[in-house]
Amino acid sequence: MKAGSSVCWLIVFVCLSVVSVRAQQPTANTAGVTNEPRVGLSEAASAFDVAGREALGGHLRTTQLAGTQDAPVRNVLIVVENRSQFFYNYVSGYATFYGNDGVRCGEGLWKADALAPGESAEVDAPSLRLTCTPTSWRLSALNLLTRTTDVAKPAAAASAPNAATPPASETSPTSAPPPTAQRLEININGKTLPLQLGNPIDVVVGKERMLIVVQPAP
Repeated sequence: MKAGSSVCWLIVFVCLSVVSVRAQQPTANTAGVTNEPRVGLSEAASAFDVAGREALGGHLRTTQLAGTQDAPVRNVLIVVENRSQFFYNYVSGYATFYGNDGVRCGEGLWKADALAPGESAEVDAPSLRLTCTPTSWRLSALNLLTRTTDVAKPAAAASAPNAATPPASETSPTSAPPPTAQRLEININGKTLPLQLGNPIDVVVGKERMLIVVQPAP
């Protein structure tokens, strides 16, 4: 009887361990967007792009956090690392904090410019209003703006020789030159950033994350 009880307790312990491990893994919502997992204040957090790829990592410089409704913490220092293969012209996101009851008690917006692959930068979150002593936090990406050279473009198919096409020496010298590509820009909260055709932009509208790609009409 004692042996059977031990086996039952062992099975329960294993099941609880599996559930605990799964709770720390990133999950995807119904729209297919990856949700960043919560981690301890001393642990490194990860943020993902809309394709579910790890884009950023980060850890807290400020770990001694204790706020209340009457005396909230107003800022925090974070080291953000570019873990992708892309050069980001502009990145922004949220640092979200949770109490020991799992309830969110603070969220601050951070941002950084010109973040190369593998590069880290120290940022702050001046919009933070932390009203508890948090036990976990989460890093999420709001905007991930890459430069044009990091966007994969399909290779142009080599055209086969055409007998009907005259040699270059026989073409008309009055042929018009190809049009010059127009320079595009995008304005995010008053900040003007370069915009290129085919270059994806990861943005958040309301509570929904979207991937915007500007491309020529067919």
